[in-house]
Amino acid sequence: MIPLRGLTAFWLACLAGGAPERIGAQPATSPTIEDHWKIATPEQVGIDSTPLAEMIDFAREHEIPVHSVQIVRRGQLVLDAYFHPYRAGMRHDIASVTKSITSTLIGLAIEKRHLRDVHQSVLSFFPARSIAALDARKRALTLEHLLTMQAGWDCGFEPNEARLFQMRRSSDWAQFMLDLPMIDEPGKRWAYCSGNCHLLSAIVTQTTGTNALAFARQELFMPLGIDDVVWPADSRGNNHGWGDLQLRPRDMAKLGQLFLQRGRWGNRQVISEGWILQATRAHVERTSNNDHYGYFWWVKGKDYPGMFEAVGRGGQRINVWPAKDLVLVFTGGGFEPGDLAKFILKALKSDEPLPTNPLATARLGEKVADAARRPSPGKIAELPVMARRISGKNYALSSNGLDLSALSLRFTKTPEATARLTRLGQDLHCPVGLDGVERFSTNTLIDLPFASKGRWLTEDAFLLQLDRVGGISYYNCTLTFAPSGNAVSISLKERTGLDNETFDGTALP
Repeated sequence: MIPLRGLTAFWLACLAGGAPERIGAQPATSPTIEDHWKIATPEQVGIDSTPLAEMIDFAREHEIPVHSVQIVRRGQLVLDAYFHPYRAGMRHDIASVTKSITSTLIGLAIEKRHLRDVHQSVLSFFPARSIAALDARKRALTLEHLLTMQAGWDCGFEPNEARLFQMRRSSDWAQFMLDLPMIDEPGKRWAYCSGNCHLLSAIVTQTTGTNALAFARQELFMPLGIDDVVWPADSRGNNHGWGDLQLRPRDMAKLGQLFLQRGRWGNRQVISEGWILQATRAHVERTSNNDHYGYFWWVKGKDYPGMFEAVGRGGQRINVWPAKDLVLVFTGGGFEPGDLAKFILKALKSDEPLPTNPLATARLGEKVADAARRPSPGKIAELPVMARRISGKNYALSSNGLDLSALSLRFTKTPEATARLTRLGQDLHCPVGLDGVERFSTNTLIDLPFASKGRWLTEDAFLLQLDRVGGISYYNCTLTFAPSGNAVSISLKERTGLDNETFDGTALP
């Protein structure tokens, strides 16, 4: 693998007449990096490096919580940028981008004859179940109604995905969805319902003899060389069809490139061109956001003809623009990709190669390296008296949406504190940077790095910042301690709006 910080030198070597040889390998005929991507300078595919460097500057100057940006044009990776504390090689929760993968698995299940077509009745897959609120409308429900978010049952018509959280608290998630009452005719009205996706995952389990992850590994991920994958499942073994799939950003780009190439990868037709076209055309002309919608793919309008994208909470995107032979991937912890995409649109200069620009290429490479680099530590403020008073105390917490039951902080004279959080019976021990630089631990609940830093805001208020990094969510926890140190009020705000609440803690004897 060629380190990312070495891409600038690598590009310049290519411009000079060839790629550097790898030790123990035959001379490369075309530059490649890990994951078998061919690489090119932006100018080689008609993209100006200068606006891309401006994009990275903009993201850093405005502290935009973007984690990665990948640009693929003409099948070549021309930008592979990572922003601290996220780093190359780390999986990322792709949130509702997962939905687009779930719909792809339905297409593959049809092609492998596990399913007949999208017009099959949903209830036909569950003949042994007793289903509540059964009526003619529910009997008319098809796979396509689920795929286009037009199920018609009582889900998705209110904000904040209330049914998803109710489903997750039930003992049988598929049964919960099947029991929902119908409030409209299937196919009549669009309503964003994540439970639809999970029911499709259960149908994949029901019909393939395995679950969605195993089926995806065999039929989708393995042909593309994707092997570092995590996808949680419910208690019945059905993978979360709506979200929580973890992939590396360059593997997300592979999925986008597969769709750009209408289902073909190398010499293999992984999924039919017909399914690609069907899944990414507008089946719904107007959603609640006035966008078009396909089979869990968002379809852009006349300003970007032919463009479609997979969209997830917090800034996760796979954007495919066939007219420009372009795939864009974004990951983040709560940002709007359009804020950065405007720089990419500015950089798209031509469908033909641009003149070589070694200075702009080198500058872009430097910006990419700087964005990934750990920042220098700042000055550490003197600890207030309250830090000594509460250090090591264990606080029992009142009920809260994160299911945190206990908290303790320990301060010493070092630039690090230690936080211990107890959630669902598991303890998470986090080193906390007090010098403005995150410290890392492992979040065992999602098997991804967890970054923490903090600072005293006043003599009795401490800001604890918990960043799940690849897990998207970023929590600002303001801990305000009573003068005695025996009680704490916690104001919690999650950057993507997932959870904002206040709860209390009491010091244990």
